[in-house]
Amino acid sequence: MRLRSFALSPLTVAIGIAASSLAQAEDADKSTNDRIETMVVVGEATNAQIDYKDLEAFQANDLADVFRTTPSISVGGGASGIAQKIYVRGLEDSMVNVTVDGAPQTSTLFHHIGRVTIDPDLLKQVEVQAGAGEATSGAGAIGGSIRFRTKDVDDLLPAGEDFGGRVKVSNFSNDGEQHSLTLFGRLNDNWGVLAYYNDIDRNNAEDGDGNELPATAADQTLGFFKISGDIADNQHLSLSYETRKEKGSFSRQPNWSPLEGVPLYKSEGERETYVANYQLTHSDLINLELSAYHTESSFQRELFTWNTDISSYGFDIRNISEIGIHRFTYGVDFREDEVESGPIGGTTEAREEGTVWGAYAQAHSQITDKLLLSYGVRYDDYEFDKRLVNPGVSIDSDDLSFNAGFAYDITDAWKFSLGYAEAARGKEVGDGFTIDGSTTDPQLDAETVTNIEASLEYSVADLDIKLAAYQSEIDDVIFDQNYGGVFYENVGTVETDGIELDVTYRWNDVEIQFGFATSDAQLDPADGVYSVDYGKVDLAGYEHRGLGNSRGDTWNLGINYFPQPNLTFGWNITYVEDLNNLEVMYRDEEFSWGPGIQEIDKDGYTVHDLYAEWSPMEQLKLNLAVTNVFDKNYLDHSSVGDYTAIYPNVKGYNEPGRDVRLSATYSF
Repeated sequence: MRLRSFALSPLTVAIGIAASSLAQAEDADKSTNDRIETMVVVGEATNAQIDYKDLEAFQANDLADVFRTTPSISVGGGASGIAQKIYVRGLEDSMVNVTVDGAPQTSTLFHHIGRVTIDPDLLKQVEVQAGAGEATSGAGAIGGSIRFRTKDVDDLLPAGEDFGGRVKVSNFSNDGEQHSLTLFGRLNDNWGVLAYYNDIDRNNAEDGDGNELPATAADQTLGFFKISGDIADNQHLSLSYETRKEKGSFSRQPNWSPLEGVPLYKSEGERETYVANYQLTHSDLINLELSAYHTESSFQRELFTWNTDISSYGFDIRNISEIGIHRFTYGVDFREDEVESGPIGGTTEAREEGTVWGAYAQAHSQITDKLLLSYGVRYDDYEFDKRLVNPGVSIDSDDLSFNAGFAYDITDAWKFSLGYAEAARGKEVGDGFTIDGSTTDPQLDAETVTNIEASLEYSVADLDIKLAAYQSEIDDVIFDQNYGGVFYENVGTVETDGIELDVTYRWNDVEIQFGFATSDAQLDPADGVYSVDYGKVDLAGYEHRGLGNSRGDTWNLGINYFPQPNLTFGWNITYVEDLNNLEVMYRDEEFSWGPGIQEIDKDGYTVHDLYAEWSPMEQLKLNLAVTNVFDKNYLDHSSVGDYTAIYPNVKGYNEPGRDVRLSATYSF
């Protein structure tokens, strides 16, 4: 167990003398929101929240669409949906605690595919806490947390109605179609059900130059069922089940664009998730919330006829007590993960198991009308066991993590906040496709992070401006650094720092949103990791998979126009600056696998997206969205970079070219 110190960079000191804390609902369930509201200080400066209306406007159908208008969050993988990975401030989602209705999406089935799968049509809200934050964020949130919240019957059924449904038909010119059916109704005054089925059939997409992007075709199906209601006036329960499947023929490395003529392999991914959420509102001292979950996910393919399965289950029990000016949130959580791999239909050849117990307490104290304090502590105990391979290994670690912050209302318009947070993560189960040949340093230390954030916010009737700065250091990063084999060890410190700016202006029927994000993500190698002192190394998606990727400064401008209550137009522009002379190939140089240290360039790009929504009648909504309007041919900076001058087969997928999306939704 250790306590950690931190240092404030000059950038953070100069820019980050400020900010605000906003009251934020921690649980997106409507019935819970009406009962409990949780204030957040630590990490609030750079949080993001995405509403389902934003997703519907651009007819979001994958992760890239979900975060299309959020400059600090990006998605790599290009046109290959199964390969998409989320990056928060340049850190890969494997460093982030990702949950769907409280159920964590843990571990990695295969390092060349994404680990987060979600249907945007199901989503009510997406909440992102960038960077380590409060003690309630969950175990292992060293890079922050992403919470996906799904809809329930109350979000879809109009007041006074007992039954309804929606039929949605969508066509994507580049290239596919989607059909979905949603049914929802009330069983009685207290209980309701929602059932949803969605089928997406994709053909190979084309890039902005009209070139076909092979191995991007896939069939996706999703089924979802949720029943929710009030057991009593002060008790609420929801139970949900989700199943998702994706089939296609992909290349050996699905996140690399395959060379012409290379073989493709039939592959299939599947996930099933069960979630139960219970809330009890009794008094100022007893406001209990319980979440329990079980997730099974798998991926298999013809190459090596190999299969891997991950099972995860756990719970979170928390209570909220209000005593005078103080609000306390405290509880315990538990998670157990197990990954197995072996030949399809054969004997399991490798297994890893991991558990984590956590206990936490977070307090908020409204000292004066202008000053809100936040402070908390979290304890995590990790156990890891590697089985069925030689050598096996067991590793235990535990850590205390502290956080503190405050928010101060300077005036009615100006707000200031500053937060400091720690988090820890022990060794977790590894990549299902490599655990049979991997080894782990038996002296492995847990990863620990210190994160400091500050922001200044100005808010008047029609204008909101927020400027934020942050600095984060993840010590003892666990990574497979040994190129000749998979060997997990502590390789050093990942440092990220950056600035974010958000501006929203409303004028009559027009809303303008402007965003800017700049972030540097680097590895400061530990002694002995490299035989040569290279200094700090920029993260690159090819050689630092599982850690992060470097991205150029990102600008975003969105304009929404509401001429009539049933008619909306929108225009979104994303500009990513060049990121040139990025040094790469450090591992290949260390193990004499390549021509030595090289440089790659990441060309900048500007992408325009348009949408229009019209409801000619209450039951019918028509939507037209055009993404990449000007057919820009580009490689997203968060995908694997272009290494073809070094290795002809290493390059991520280009993004799809212009995509005209037409949808009609009929509600009954």
